[in-house]
Amino acid sequence: MRNNIGLFLAKRAFRDPHLEAMVEPASGRRFTYREMNERTNRIANALTDLGVGFGERVGVLLMNGVEFLETFFACGKIGAVCVPLNWRLVPDELEFIINDSGTSTLVFGTEFASVASDLHGRSTSVRHWVQVRADAASPLEAYAGDYDQLCAAASPAEPEIAGEEDDLLFIMYTSGTTGLPKGVMHTHRTVMWGIFTVNITADLQYKDRYLLALPFFHVGALNPALCIIHRGGTGIIMRAFDPKLVWELVQRERVTNMLAVPAMLNFMLQVGQGGNDCSTLRWVMSGAAPVPVTLIEAYTKIGIEIHQVYGLTETCGPACLISSDDAVVRAGSTGKSFFHTEVRVVRDDGTDCDPGEPGEVLVAGKHIMVGYWNRPEATADTVRDGWLHTGDVATMDVDGFVTIMDRVKDMLISGGENVYPAEIENVILSIPGVADVAVLGIPSPKWGESPLAVVVPKDTSLTAEDVIGGCKGRLAPFKMPKAVRFVTEIPRNPSGKILKRLLREQFTGIEVE
Repeated sequence: MRNNIGLFLAKRAFRDPHLEAMVEPASGRRFTYREMNERTNRIANALTDLGVGFGERVGVLLMNGVEFLETFFACGKIGAVCVPLNWRLVPDELEFIINDSGTSTLVFGTEFASVASDLHGRSTSVRHWVQVRADAASPLEAYAGDYDQLCAAASPAEPEIAGEEDDLLFIMYTSGTTGLPKGVMHTHRTVMWGIFTVNITADLQYKDRYLLALPFFHVGALNPALCIIHRGGTGIIMRAFDPKLVWELVQRERVTNMLAVPAMLNFMLQVGQGGNDCSTLRWVMSGAAPVPVTLIEAYTKIGIEIHQVYGLTETCGPACLISSDDAVVRAGSTGKSFFHTEVRVVRDDGTDCDPGEPGEVLVAGKHIMVGYWNRPEATADTVRDGWLHTGDVATMDVDGFVTIMDRVKDMLISGGENVYPAEIENVILSIPGVADVAVLGIPSPKWGESPLAVVVPKDTSLTAEDVIGGCKGRLAPFKMPKAVRFVTEIPRNPSGKILKRLLREQFTGIEVE
């Protein structure tokens, strides 16, 4: 028997053909497991007909929808490698990822037709372009094939299965501290164990109805979608997050569980439940950043448990999770390691910290990434002796409960998106009139954190508008600096590393939207 993730969908379709698999409230479409598997087979066979072979990379530039998951599982079945693309990125950023991964086929949504056309006019590795949901209002691009037409012409029969175990399944790009995105590689085996450890740890049940509100290009949304299919549940797919709509869908679709980053929880709290009956919602899993205790308490008051989760793209999602029994009494902790996961908190010398002593979080398990695409040095630096060095600072108590404190690396998280200062700094340094720059995360009541650019100007004519304007079109909106402050010098240590601790002290109290 082959351990191929694409077959997870086929097996669920065999066992529960009439069970509702996915629901798209925005389009009104509903799919049983049999229907979804047949649609997946069609796109798998269509990709094969285009010439997509084993190991070839297929980029996916789509909003949340069944086509995203169909393409993902289709890649799994035929042994291709899915490359989920962050649709918030600008063409320059996407071009780098496409060429770095060697993506040969790009499946894109009609709403990204202008971005795709921009990329089509550049020198990229893409040979095949497939457009989803072309219509009279948004006609098919001349260079692209029509997704629906390709599927209609292809066979619904199971394709010849290729790929298993240690063959690559997907490459998901995450920004690095060097400023260049790194492709996190996961295989059929690592993804399978990522699913196993979540489904044996989290309170997921057969026929649960899970609201998928995060974008699928994040492992925090992709992993739950895979877990639902493995467990035999129904996914309620939000095309894009809308806090008011969340509460409406909980009532209308009888949602039992969901995952949301703290910023999303804040927005949902602000708009209120609006009279919707949310009694079916057993819990909301929340991660990407430490969840404020006040937020957990606010949800407890309205009868909803917040289960803080900790994980990374490099772990295929899971690392630590708080259980239902401990969610309230240990509010603020991200819980213990997942069932098939090991977690340590260590000192700089690699020895285990004492209970309550801050140290770096290390994670091990069969769901850890196999490495960064074409970056062996970065891989060797991150995964040592089987342990993933996360760069996050935490404490672990005597019972094994982990509390995330800070990040060793300088990454900030804005609205659930990872933002790396070095990437922004590289762009700002190229702006005429900028002599030096450091980017920090500053508090934002709306997004959690937002980038602050601390700039040394070459002369007094440089303005904050010049700095922000110089970033437009070169950085995704969530990476754009929200404020600029000017200084005469950036503090650095003898080796040249920016002393951001001093800058944070200097600019404490600054808060932006």
